[in-house]
Amino acid sequence: MKAINRKFSAYLDDMQIITILLPKDYFGGSSSKFSIRKMNRNEYVLLTIMNRIPLEKSVKYTCQIEEKLVIGEQYWVIDEHGEKTDLQIGAVIRTAAFDKEFFYDGLLGSFYHSDHTLFKLWAPTATKVKLKLLPTDTSKSEIFHSMMRKEKGVWHVTVKGDLECYYYSFQVFVNLEWREAADPYATSVSLNGEYAAVIDLNKTKMTKPPLPLFKQPTDAIIYETHIRDLTIHSNSGIINKGTYLGAAELNTVAIDGTPTGLSYIQELGITHIEFLPINDFEGIDERKDTDEYNWGYNPLHFNAPDGSFSTAPSNPYARVKELKAMIHAVHTQGIRVIMDVVYNHVYIRECSSFENIVPGYYFRHDEFGMPSNGTGVGNDFASERLMGRKFIIDSVMFWLKEYEIDGFRFDLMGILDIETMNEIRKAVDSFDPSILIIGEGWDLDTPISADKKACIRNQESLPRIGQFNDWFRDTVKGSTFHLDDKGYAFGNVHYYEAAKQVLAGSIGMEKTEAGLFHSPVQSVNYVESHDNHTLWDKLAVCSASLSKGTRQKQHRLATVMVLLSQGIPFLHSGQEFFRTKKGEGNSYQSSDEINQLDWDRKSFFAANVIYLREIIRIRKSHGAFRFSNQKHIREHMCFLPAEEPVIGFFLNDVDEYGDWAKIIVFFNPSFSQKTVELPDGLWLVLADDQTANVKPKRKLEKNTLELPPICSYVLVSK
Repeated sequence: MKAINRKFSAYLDDMQIITILLPKDYFGGSSSKFSIRKMNRNEYVLLTIMNRIPLEKSVKYTCQIEEKLVIGEQYWVIDEHGEKTDLQIGAVIRTAAFDKEFFYDGLLGSFYHSDHTLFKLWAPTATKVKLKLLPTDTSKSEIFHSMMRKEKGVWHVTVKGDLECYYYSFQVFVNLEWREAADPYATSVSLNGEYAAVIDLNKTKMTKPPLPLFKQPTDAIIYETHIRDLTIHSNSGIINKGTYLGAAELNTVAIDGTPTGLSYIQELGITHIEFLPINDFEGIDERKDTDEYNWGYNPLHFNAPDGSFSTAPSNPYARVKELKAMIHAVHTQGIRVIMDVVYNHVYIRECSSFENIVPGYYFRHDEFGMPSNGTGVGNDFASERLMGRKFIIDSVMFWLKEYEIDGFRFDLMGILDIETMNEIRKAVDSFDPSILIIGEGWDLDTPISADKKACIRNQESLPRIGQFNDWFRDTVKGSTFHLDDKGYAFGNVHYYEAAKQVLAGSIGMEKTEAGLFHSPVQSVNYVESHDNHTLWDKLAVCSASLSKGTRQKQHRLATVMVLLSQGIPFLHSGQEFFRTKKGEGNSYQSSDEINQLDWDRKSFFAANVIYLREIIRIRKSHGAFRFSNQKHIREHMCFLPAEEPVIGFFLNDVDEYGDWAKIIVFFNPSFSQKTVELPDGLWLVLADDQTANVKPKRKLEKNTLELPPICSYVLVSK
């Protein structure tokens, strides 16, 4: 790339404001006047110097021009000494006026037909754009086509002929520099995502099988997994390990003959599988058949499946067809698919298609013009900008319609803005209101105002969008970031009142603590996820002095609290058989040995798996565990008098929601037996400290109950 030698620099920072920087070693940084002219024209317009500010190594001039410049045209700025410099696109692209002028609501990307393909790219600051085509016959040379600029800065070209499986990129000329980028709207890509691919999505269509009725978000039971974690273990019984096709395999078994993989998840009773990112990401070399591992939070191409999970990553059709086959297989088991999406950042801003096509537009900058870093990975995607918002909505709807995705989990959702999230909810509802939207609503340091962040503190402005409930998480198990801290389930009475609140959907029950959410559908209840230490590994630290058997009881108690609380329960895959990552708290690129689901462990801890499977059945059997609004929780739920630290919640007059009119759930996290009083009535036991079943196992002969140490009980009555 040829270096650009500029004696001074000029930037368009607003529609009619030009900032000029004159180095102090260039005429002392002094110029009494500046003018501007358009490329190849001799018409000069004098700029008005509004102010002059000496900086350390240069002098900054802020100038105004009365006439409106045409963005996409090349201009030159001339100083009093007769030297000229190109007018670069500066902060103008981050203004509301720029958004208003160039927002484009049409389709973008490539549009294949057997006799021609149309390419469209939004690049309003470019003065020239070329399409680069790589034929399927690698012996042939690259082909270049100049693109034509049309409305709103969208560049078009139609190329005749059959371009199926051609690779392509765009070459964009901005600020006198050619930049190459793959299509942000690419639906498939080459090996390692170097180029976009032209494919015919009609050749990949599948018919979605019927799914069980899904009435409300609190009917969901989410099971988070990673395709490689799920399939890679040597005793998984899965043939295509580490792949989409492996995750699609049915009737696979462990060495003891019990189900593994997808068949196991179906038997467990899960309603939704949440897969860690499946769109194309950096971090794994797809050319190598190795044990490389990555969670996938390094997004590269947002609308193309990742090739590392494909059996043929060099074939642009294979990754698409195999991912669709996996989703179809999950659907045949009556399970819905949630996609983990990472619209808050890109892997490397400077190398991203967004930055190379419209430099500076798609990412937030601070007051000094530097890229912000609320995500902690070097960049924050500017969802509030109209074309940034459009891209996210377009992408979500693409996955929803083309891949028949049933839900979305937004990584670091708090980076995104409220309006974007609500527009996503609106767009999704127009297609299928049953689609789940959940996200991490952490309040992160990004340069948008606090009241615009899609974070937990603003949940009242985000109806029907679930938030990962860190209050629930840390109340039940103790601080995620301080392994020694014990939560309620591990015997810490400090969390006693908070535990009541989170069991009731975190809506502010009994007003002992302020509510976190307006509705239980906003509360995603969990104690373990792919992030941080597993629950079992935390217990190895905070309950190190206890026997493994006692820790297993504590672990089970915490998981039952997740499954029987008001809200949306969320399980990390393997949590039900005490998953361990051998003490690793950040396994994003750790080995398979650390991350894999150990199916031998599932067999060894079969009793716990069966117990939790039955707790899941109990939850699904009665709507009183799954209220969708706080009105019903307040009408039907209360807490029974009990000696601390025992909690007993009572669901009364709930026969319209299931077979039982009354339900009581007790939790005893203490190391001693506790006696509890029961309301009048004939009480039947569904779950005790040993077993659980949706059918009553016995009836109680009196209105008192002895709760063994570290246990949960479920009682029902007609």
